[in-house]
Amino acid sequence: MNRWLRLLKHRCYDEADARRRLDEAALDRLAERVRRSEAAHGGEIRICIEAGLPLSYLWRGAPARERAIMMFAKLRVWDTEANNGVLIYLLLADHAIEIVCDRAVARAVPQARWDALLARLRGALRGGHFEDGLTEAVDAVDALLSAHLGAPTDGAKANELPDRPLRL
Repeated sequence: MNRWLRLLKHRCYDEADARRRLDEAALDRLAERVRRSEAAHGGEIRICIEAGLPLSYLWRGAPARERAIMMFAKLRVWDTEANNGVLIYLLLADHAIEIVCDRAVARAVPQARWDALLARLRGALRGGHFEDGLTEAVDAVDALLSAHLGAPTDGAKANELPDRPLRL
């Protein structure tokens, strides 16, 4: 996409657009989905929804992936005790979704599985069904974490990351 068109598109999106596409009830449903998911495996899931990229990212033509990695660090998803955090990042302006996982998860789940998942999710999000796409993303990440990390070994696991999606 032309750099100037992308810049204009991202500047037109703001938090109000994010609220319209994912209201409080949708965030509550997603938070409950994350909570139930985390009870069944040893991972931690965090969702971040951003309307548009900051100007500094747009000016240098940075992809959504770069911002997702920055948000992974900024939200301290990397800071879980077992290095088992996964960030699901949705960029509304580009209809882009990225998944960033911590070291223990990256070692357990082959990159090809994440790539296949992202390809499927990107197709679903192009239609603008953001809550459905994020629900599908949580379910798919849940399936991968359950298969590769298994249930918590000590019974009750600490919830290290907020379950409620962050909307920027």
